[in-house]
Amino acid sequence: MALASPLRRLLPLLVALALVEAASATFSATAQPAAAAGERMVVEAKELVYDEKKNTVTARGDVQIYYKGRLLEADRVTYDRNTSRVLAEGHAKLTEKDGSIARAERFDLTDDFKNGFIESLQVDTTSNTHFTSPRAERAGETTTFEMGSYTACEACRNDPAKPRTWQIHAKRIIHDNVEKMVYYEDASFDLLGVPIAYVPFWSSPDPSVKRKSGFLSPAFLYRERLGTGVAVPYFWAIAPDYDLTVTPIYFSRQGPFVSAEFRQRFDNGAYSIRADGTHVQDTSAFAAAPYGAGNKRWRGAIQSLGDFWLNDRWHAGWDITALSDRYFLQDYKQYNYLWQNYFFREASSTIFLTGQGPRSYFDMRGYYFQVLSPSDVQAQQTVVHPVIDYNRVFDIDPAATAGVGGQIEVDGNVTSTSANLANYESINPRRLDSIYGLYNVCELYARDVVPQRSTCLLRGVGGDYQHATISGAWKRKYIDPVGGVWTPFAFTRLVGSYLNYDRQGLFPIYNQFGQPIPNGAQGQFLDGADNRFRGQALPGIGAEWRYPILARSFIGDIVFEPIAQVVARPNQTSIPSLVNMDAQSLVFDDSTLFEWSKFSGYDRFETGTRLNYGGQATMSLPNGGFINAMIGQSRQLAGANSYAQADAANVGLDSGLGSRASDIVGRFAFAPSSVFSLVAKGRFDKGSLQARRLDLFATMNLDPIKLQLQYANYASQPAIGFNMRRQGLWASGQYNITNNYFLTGNVLFDMSRYLYNSLTNPTMVPFTTTLTGANVTGSAPVFSVAQLGAGIGYHDECATLSINYQQIYQPQASTGLPARNQTVMVTLELRTLGQARFNSGLGYMQVNDGVKAPATH
Repeated sequence: MALASPLRRLLPLLVALALVEAASATFSATAQPAAAAGERMVVEAKELVYDEKKNTVTARGDVQIYYKGRLLEADRVTYDRNTSRVLAEGHAKLTEKDGSIARAERFDLTDDFKNGFIESLQVDTTSNTHFTSPRAERAGETTTFEMGSYTACEACRNDPAKPRTWQIHAKRIIHDNVEKMVYYEDASFDLLGVPIAYVPFWSSPDPSVKRKSGFLSPAFLYRERLGTGVAVPYFWAIAPDYDLTVTPIYFSRQGPFVSAEFRQRFDNGAYSIRADGTHVQDTSAFAAAPYGAGNKRWRGAIQSLGDFWLNDRWHAGWDITALSDRYFLQDYKQYNYLWQNYFFREASSTIFLTGQGPRSYFDMRGYYFQVLSPSDVQAQQTVVHPVIDYNRVFDIDPAATAGVGGQIEVDGNVTSTSANLANYESINPRRLDSIYGLYNVCELYARDVVPQRSTCLLRGVGGDYQHATISGAWKRKYIDPVGGVWTPFAFTRLVGSYLNYDRQGLFPIYNQFGQPIPNGAQGQFLDGADNRFRGQALPGIGAEWRYPILARSFIGDIVFEPIAQVVARPNQTSIPSLVNMDAQSLVFDDSTLFEWSKFSGYDRFETGTRLNYGGQATMSLPNGGFINAMIGQSRQLAGANSYAQADAANVGLDSGLGSRASDIVGRFAFAPSSVFSLVAKGRFDKGSLQARRLDLFATMNLDPIKLQLQYANYASQPAIGFNMRRQGLWASGQYNITNNYFLTGNVLFDMSRYLYNSLTNPTMVPFTTTLTGANVTGSAPVFSVAQLGAGIGYHDECATLSINYQQIYQPQASTGLPARNQTVMVTLELRTLGQARFNSGLGYMQVNDGVKAPATH
């Protein structure tokens, strides 16, 4: 029937305000303000009916009401003017402005929008969380779900009746939109439809809340030395920009342990401070010094991270760690995110300032290193204060430089270091101290006149050392008429250094003759150089030529490219004072063949005239894959060979560059598709072609299996302390059993431990440990496991469960004998609820690497 004009005006008012506003307020986080005057609403229905006897207004048939960005849908909507109640019945559905959807068979609400009842309610939020209840009640800003359930898991598409991965059922779920909290009464936790836990009362933040004060999921731990532990973290959201997490832990053997982390965020950066501390109850659980912490009672650590952008180009920050003792992180199993395990090698602290422009870079840093291994000496660690690096590239306009053009690069470095004790290393053979059998000591603290016969090296200066380098280089690329690519270049390098080494200091670690580590012996490694300033200027010129040749085949396009490079410099020494602090890592391979200097740092640089030559070929396959091969060699044409001149650490010797014609280096890369890739790099003897250095990297992605493989085989380099071949194999993989279940594994084989290992090296001078009296000479198997990991897990949109086992080969501190440190970690993460962890240190498993039984006293 037709409606009179007053009724047409009444219906939008009653239906839109009473239904849309009231129903939406029931499920919104906050109540919405009243409609602005004249705000438009749209009502669509197949039929509108006004019943004068019952005094009701009803919209029927596919009712849709659009108002204030919300959409209400139902089979029938009725407003009862007598009771001032609004009823939405039949497939009622309310879509919020943020996309959240509430579904019910029946909405029964009062016209003040504060109270109401909903039958067969289901709420689906935009964060993919779900509430359900056969009957719910709205009272102000609180919604109560009777016999309700909550989950963040989606229903199975193929079988919606299948139980969710996890779900919480409760006699009553109370959602407080003011406090942003959800309370559960008489709640049970179901996993795959099976109840596994019950709590009479529990609460959690609203799923939309990112930060909320309260207790976090507990963690359960076990360590042989610590006992069983329970951790209950508390998170305090002090303000929107800073918070505090306090984690008290109680260990059954060692007592209380407290960890606290404070974080604060600013518009231009953030910082955090973490402190850990404990008072040890049972010191007998730890090895005596220097093998362990001994009788130390108060132990802990302070760590801080910070990074702030000063403007769009400059930022500064810090990463600082301070420890009570070197064994703290290992004893208390603090997790190492850098190495992805529970084993630490060193703790470094740095403060930095970094700036980067379009074609320039500046970095200034200070470093402090704290050793964590029993066999390291803290006094030998270098303090860097600071190291400054600067680089800038300029383009030269040929029109303004009489056609010269090209590019100029300026590079600078300033390094200032100091250490209390000289860092000596015994080689051929390695020797350990006579008291503890831990520290590397030399039989004779002197440098042999023939460096290849040296049995002692100077790795670090005890005292102060400053070094500055500034270099400028020009280069330009030309293409000749036949397609050859020429790159002439010129450079100048200015170096200055000042050495002030200590001549008096001694450290009470003794060799077999009872001699302590002496600072005064450094002069014998530095050619008796007095403490003074040294400088050097080194100009150089050169050119590089490449001639790419394109050939087409039915397999793919091939580019052949012969390469030649000559670099000419004066014939002068590259090591004025024999000090080498930052250029001790010298690797000659395909990546350094065409470098103007193959040394890794600033303390060493090539001199004389050198020719580098080789070639490469690349085939591009039609499917996007490629094959690449490269081979090359280097030759000293004139002047002294820098790599045959030994510094105090013998760097340059046994590098493959020491003779006039170098070893041959090569590379082969094969990636036919995204399924498989292989890269092989090697250095080969120029006469016999015997491999001196070999690296293999391979990946395979055969869904559902992913594999990674890395193999290394390095020939002995006795002149720099590697008197045995080094060989290792690392493999890792993942097998996706289904879309949700997976297996992971990794293994690291030390394939040279039977030849070269600080505990089982047959060439090491035998010693007897003070703790056990065990003679530790012997031999390990060829495939000796250095690290082993295995895991199984489950992952879907709402839950992640992982169980991981890890085994690391390391000396057992209490005995000094080789052992495998074992750890099991179980992690269960439920989206929106939190994470629960269980970590168990299984202790050490003794390894039989040919170690003999303890000697008889």
